[in-house]
Amino acid sequence: MGARPKMNVISLTDAAASRVRDIIANADKPLFGLRVGVKNGGCAGMSYTMDMAEGPAPGDEIVEDKGVRVLVDPKAVLFLLGTQMDFQTTKLSSGFVFNNPNQTSACGCGESVAITPAKLDEAEARA
Repeated sequence: MGARPKMNVISLTDAAASRVRDIIANADKPLFGLRVGVKNGGCAGMSYTMDMAEGPAPGDEIVEDKGVRVLVDPKAVLFLLGTQMDFQTTKLSSGFVFNNPNQTSACGCGESVAITPAKLDEAEARA
């Protein structure tokens, strides 16, 4: 029996991939990709983090999607499993949006979320 294909922790829409490519192309120094994670804080309990990465950190999950590299902090993998990252522009703002199946609620300001880690059996079912 062959190995199952590995499921990406996170995927990008075309708009998100295009925006990440633009950011990397216009950076002051060579970048390896975009690092995504979560941190404790905010009124709902957690918030998403994003930083430009010059290289992978130990334990990073490296996802390549639509021609860009996303590095997922190892502490965030179960919180982000199955997430789709989008980039949206409205009349008043633009920014990255996370469509996360593990998110259970969000605060009114949109800066903080409550996320339940994916259970391994659920994660394997998605693979």
